[in-house]
Amino acid sequence: MPRCGVVDLGSNSVRLVVFEGRVRNPVTVFNEKAVLGLGRGLAATGRLNGAAMEQALTVMARYHAVARAMEADPVEVLATAAVRDAANGAEFVEALRARLGPEVPIRILSGEAEARLSAEGVLLGFPEAHGVLADLGGGSLELVELEEGRAGRVASLPLGTLRLAERAGGEPARARAVARAELDRVAWLKGAAGRDLYLVGGAWRALARMHIAQTAYPLMIVHHYVLPRDEARDLASMVTAATRRTLERMPGAPAKRVADLPFAAVVLRRLLRVTGARRVVFSANGLREGWYAELLPEAVRRSDPLLAAGQDLALRFGRDPRLPEALFRWTAPLFEGERPAERALREAACWVSDIGSHDHPDYRAEQAFLRVLRQPGVGLDHHARAFLALVVALRYEAEPDAPWLGTSRALLDAAAMRRAEMLGAALRLAYTLSGGTPALLAGTALARRGGRLALRLVAGSGVFAGESVVRRVEALGAAFGLETVVEVARG
Repeated sequence: MPRCGVVDLGSNSVRLVVFEGRVRNPVTVFNEKAVLGLGRGLAATGRLNGAAMEQALTVMARYHAVARAMEADPVEVLATAAVRDAANGAEFVEALRARLGPEVPIRILSGEAEARLSAEGVLLGFPEAHGVLADLGGGSLELVELEEGRAGRVASLPLGTLRLAERAGGEPARARAVARAELDRVAWLKGAAGRDLYLVGGAWRALARMHIAQTAYPLMIVHHYVLPRDEARDLASMVTAATRRTLERMPGAPAKRVADLPFAAVVLRRLLRVTGARRVVFSANGLREGWYAELLPEAVRRSDPLLAAGQDLALRFGRDPRLPEALFRWTAPLFEGERPAERALREAACWVSDIGSHDHPDYRAEQAFLRVLRQPGVGLDHHARAFLALVVALRYEAEPDAPWLGTSRALLDAAAMRRAEMLGAALRLAYTLSGGTPALLAGTALARRGGRLALRLVAGSGVFAGESVVRRVEALGAAFGLETVVEVARG
């Protein structure tokens, strides 16, 4: 599959990401970061850090070698706040070009361009995003107005964690006044009341990981992690007031981010106040994914990320790519009156329903469950992950009280769990009848008639009502609270 690579040359860190394929959900096959602090001291000197510049040239040479060895094409370097703002930024870029050669383009992003790329990355994971995107780096804070999946007004402020710490003399209390003065200049932020605040950036992801660890949240995935406004404010207040020693001892606190956390928390608290956002949504997508999105064909880019994630798994691990659509039609009579979101989840479940076909039979249910729960699909919120994982586990006859199902049961309410159990039972019957082939499934049909569920079999189609079929029809009927009947008809 084709590969492409992007280097995010930031104020605090430098990172190479190599993506594989050109699919709706980015697949990362290499991701390496070096914390160099190019922007350390910039607020005082106006120049890039000299020692960090030397280190960056060495690191970038390695990244160039990695990208070439992995046959990534294209490869591009994106330089952000520190390089664009420093008096010696252009000089550093020329040294970098001399080291890497002319085949690697280096793009110095304006604040607006950086913000818009970050927005494109977020919209890959949140296509209907509505609110404000806030991308916090080491040198700057990029803000983007999001209106039902479209980027609007943007602003770039000198509020990155490194720069804010330097401007405030290392004192979070003084940083509050700096953040207040800068954010109050962006008048359109006040129009986000009652909407969502989408957070991008390593320091904010670190805050999310801390909250996940401290609350024993059942899924250690930051992307799509959501906090109500009050919880986000309390987290920010706690981190702002904590000493460095206290932060170092907190569960989930990353050692390399401890110095940044209080200043990230200061900005978060002020953003919550200015925007009036109803909740905070963390995104692992940002600038790099926005760059990747530019390479996608428009049809791929605009496709549904939930369905695309299911299709990606099916094509990689399933047996017959024709079966999921047949399953979707076959299960439809069971779920009349379903809402659009429920319909989308059912369709995605049909796509992932055969991804354990090549796994060891003793671990098939658990392996398929974990594969769905932890897949890299950027458009899957935690509810969707939990629901689809539970459906596929039950399709593979997982014991309902298996301890490894606990993550799904903790994330789903009673209605969603019941629906997952019904859909899992239906898919289990479908595979028993069809052997995973659309040709055999075509000789069967389901129908609901009042309080009865009927399974119709076509005589001579290769499908018959053996013991296992009868047992699973009865189990499906029990899941729906219906009596069952098996009917045989001439073809």
